[in-house]
Amino acid sequence: MQLLLTGFVNVVADTSCPNKCGNVDIPYPFGTKEGCYLDKSYRIECNSTTQIPQIGFIPKVDVLEIELDRHLIRVSLPIAFTCFNVRGIETSGSMMAVNTSRFPFSSTLNSLTAVGCDIEAHLGLLEQAVLINCQSDCELASIRNGSCHGHGCCQTPIPEGMTFAALVVAATRNHSRVRDNSTCGYGFIVEKDKYNFSTTHLRTMSKNMSFSVALDWSVENIKCEEAQKDNTTYKCQENSVCYNGEGGLSGYRCECAQGYRGNPYIKNGCEDVNECEYAELNDCQPGLCNNTKGSYSCNCAKGFQGDAKKGGECIPLHKSHDRAVIEGVGEGVAGAAVAMVFVYWGAKRRLRIKCRKDFFKKNGGIMLQKMLFTCEDHVNKGKIFTEEELKKATSNFNNAKVIGQGGYGTVYVGTLENKTQVAIKKSKMIDQRQIKQFVNEVIILSQINHPNIVKLLGCCLETHVPLLVYEYITNSTLCHHIHSHVGLTFEMRLKIAGETAEALDYMHSTTQIIHRDVKPSNILLDDELNAKVSDFGISRFVPLDQTHLSTSVKGTIGYMDPEYFRTCKLTEKSDVYSFGVVLMELLMGTEIRFLDRPLACHKGAAAYLDSLLTDDALILALDDQIKKDEYAEVAKCVAKIAINCLDLEGKNRPTMGDIKQELKQLQHVLFSKDVQSI
Repeated sequence: MQLLLTGFVNVVADTSCPNKCGNVDIPYPFGTKEGCYLDKSYRIECNSTTQIPQIGFIPKVDVLEIELDRHLIRVSLPIAFTCFNVRGIETSGSMMAVNTSRFPFSSTLNSLTAVGCDIEAHLGLLEQAVLINCQSDCELASIRNGSCHGHGCCQTPIPEGMTFAALVVAATRNHSRVRDNSTCGYGFIVEKDKYNFSTTHLRTMSKNMSFSVALDWSVENIKCEEAQKDNTTYKCQENSVCYNGEGGLSGYRCECAQGYRGNPYIKNGCEDVNECEYAELNDCQPGLCNNTKGSYSCNCAKGFQGDAKKGGECIPLHKSHDRAVIEGVGEGVAGAAVAMVFVYWGAKRRLRIKCRKDFFKKNGGIMLQKMLFTCEDHVNKGKIFTEEELKKATSNFNNAKVIGQGGYGTVYVGTLENKTQVAIKKSKMIDQRQIKQFVNEVIILSQINHPNIVKLLGCCLETHVPLLVYEYITNSTLCHHIHSHVGLTFEMRLKIAGETAEALDYMHSTTQIIHRDVKPSNILLDDELNAKVSDFGISRFVPLDQTHLSTSVKGTIGYMDPEYFRTCKLTEKSDVYSFGVVLMELLMGTEIRFLDRPLACHKGAAAYLDSLLTDDALILALDDQIKKDEYAEVAKCVAKIAINCLDLEGKNRPTMGDIKQELKQLQHVLFSKDVQSI
């Protein structure tokens, strides 16, 4: 039994919707027939002969399993390979390329794997602008069963949010010296726990093999707080909970609430679990469990009273004299126990106060307090908030107050006692070795007074990880406005681009901060559509005497500088590359990963834009809302700025100061209608 859509979200059971294809269960929002799936992204092709399901929009990709609870879809992907003759010359090979669209590869479950001798697997992302490599040598004495540490087999993580992959295998040296051990090299993406290397694979692995790969999935392309505003399109049904996709996963997920099981996407799909039927789900004495909606209770039988939980005792209501005496003694003991509880809670309260003081010291509170106290700018200096203040502002960090989630933390909206609305960011973790740097960052950001940068009001250091308190910006993100098609004119887009460039130039030239994660979802808009650059969770300082920082790679795939990805050297030009991607999205209204550009035709986003200009086809690629002839020349100029920003070599990119000036001139041209002056 499966489902049939009736309107946007009210779905009911209908026997005309198959719920299996072969041995694979097909739960809604997936389906095999029109009207049985959420939209075309979730259509599953079921081969009537082989009964093997395939994802409708990904040709020849078999579906192995769909996990509703974990929001995973397991597919079978082929391997890439290259083979050599006895002289070490390549004789045959094949690459593997796939675009999974809105279903990103799971970065936590999958890994890039290479098997072979003196070979290297190259995983290309974003048309080979970014490469991930996995190299395997042939030190025979070091090759071990079950070991993929670079000898005969290697494994390396894949990034968050990856929806496009092109995999090739190449030799790293003259392959003839190891031909007796491995005549071919293989590369593939695989779930880590689904592959166990054996030394025999060097000789027996076949180029026709395929491996299980886990893809994440969600619904819609917006977050919970936005989806819940419209009940007609909200997908989570009764007795379910909404969760935002984390990391590289856009959209939201629905899960049955605690105490319920089933399908949260269909009407009455989340059914109450009778915990009383499962001993492992309740802590009641046998026969004394009472099921309730979404929960259960432990009740003594009629005529008895006491504790019906395991280890407790139910006794008759009419007790003997001896029993009463015993209970009197028990009550005395209970009184003593109550006194001990009060002593315990007093000690625990003192311990909690001590922990807060310890966290305050550990998180650099004394240093930060001293620096803020001596700060000459008494108007803009940051404030150190207490944990109680922020708990009260957010109703004890209630999930209903969550307005954003990502790989680095959760953001809550709160209201301080003076009625000021704030955004409170709760980081997932902080490296204790970087406390001094964190303190300096808070000091500098709290004193930044730029109209296009979200103001940091202060922080709280009494918790395990510091909490940052920012001004609250009311009008969502640039990402929402671009991709939800809510009506941004070309003039508005150029203004937002100019203000973002102003903010980044200020950061680079005044505070020496590199943002490291410039993207539309980190550019907030107020009610007047003024741009506010936000989220400095992974930003870094560059000392005045240095041109770059050598650091581990962090950021968002698609917006990340490929040169930084390859070299781990972070510079101001890394932000410039990311800004170039933002310019592309402002022009085209589409995320860069969703642009239709074959791997073989273009060598990156800059080449793609350049080809549009060369073919005089830019106007056709623009967002429908800005396709006007009067914008054509200015749009071409903006595209040229983006091309310069997206140069694969950082030294060839302009500075944010240069970009700011060029965008100012284009704004003047656009508003004055003086196109001839370009």
